Amino acid sequence: MYYVYILKCNDNTLYTGYTNSIEKRIMTHNSGKGSKYTRGRLPVTLCYYEEYDNKVDACKREYQIKQLKKEKKLELIKGE
Repeated sequence: MYYVYILKCNDNTLYTGYTNSIEKRIMTHNSGKGSKYTRGRLPVTLCYYEEYDNKVDACKREYQIKQLKKEKKLELIKGE
């Protein structure tokens, strides 16, 4: 199983990524060993995720979400 996720950073920015272990990945981010972007914006909290059967589909969706403006990402998080 693969996951595409959106994290809310301490500075109210959003970070989108994908992983095969969402709990482990969030712990990695919060330990300061995740992405360079989140290291200076700790702590992060999970606010949205989607599940995929394969890495290809997860990566495609991650790219789609990263292309969205923040307002559209917030709508996605709220389920609109």
